[in-house]
Amino acid sequence: MKFCVCIKQVPDVTAPIQIRDGELAMDAGRVVLNAYDASAVEEALVLTEQHGGEVEVILIGPDRATETIRKALAMGAAKGTHLVVAEDAELDSASVSKLLADFFQDAGADVILTGKQAQDTDAGLGGAMLAERLGLPYATNAVGLAQEGETLVVTRQGDTGQEIIALPTPCLVTCSNDMNDPRIPSLKGVMGAKRKPIDSRPVVDIPAARVRTLRYEPLPTREPGRVLEGEPHEQAAEVVHLLETEASVL
Repeated sequence: MKFCVCIKQVPDVTAPIQIRDGELAMDAGRVVLNAYDASAVEEALVLTEQHGGEVEVILIGPDRATETIRKALAMGAAKGTHLVVAEDAELDSASVSKLLADFFQDAGADVILTGKQAQDTDAGLGGAMLAERLGLPYATNAVGLAQEGETLVVTRQGDTGQEIIALPTPCLVTCSNDMNDPRIPSLKGVMGAKRKPIDSRPVVDIPAARVRTLRYEPLPTREPGRVLEGEPHEQAAEVVHLLETEASVL
């Protein structure tokens, strides 16, 4: 099978983040491969190691995002495609899914994998939108994949338990980061990634974003907690009193 994994370069959420004049300020400038996408890459690699096939990664992003494609290639993907957009390009889930749908019209993918959401915005609509545009059967929030002939068996996490779904190929699956622990590229993999092909395609016509971020605001401050003194029965009585007089919930 040919697995095509859609990946994204995101800010390192562990790096210092500040909000200045309604904009995010990433002082460290660190960017990483989206964790959910990394799990999708890992699962595709595991399946091709077991059954044969090929893994290709596709990324929409500015020129500097090439380093994130190299990370996936160092993990073991065979090649990458970079749909290059400007650093300040306005993209939402709808416009991203349109660009990807245009790419996949002639990509020959048996299975398209995406992360279930993005670490930076927590948006999780792109995978479903892409499946709809391509007319593909799909499953979301996968925590396990298995290949049985030309069928992909998906274990997905629901609210009350797990579902086991058999999808005919071609199909699309969005992956949870609970699926696996993505491998750390070896030195050999990092060196080999430099020789693997990346097809860079400048995007000329970007669909207009329908959702636009106006500004960022810090979380509202919370009043500090109150420490109650006295014996346990006295503290309990004080809690009841506060619930009655201040919270007005009793």
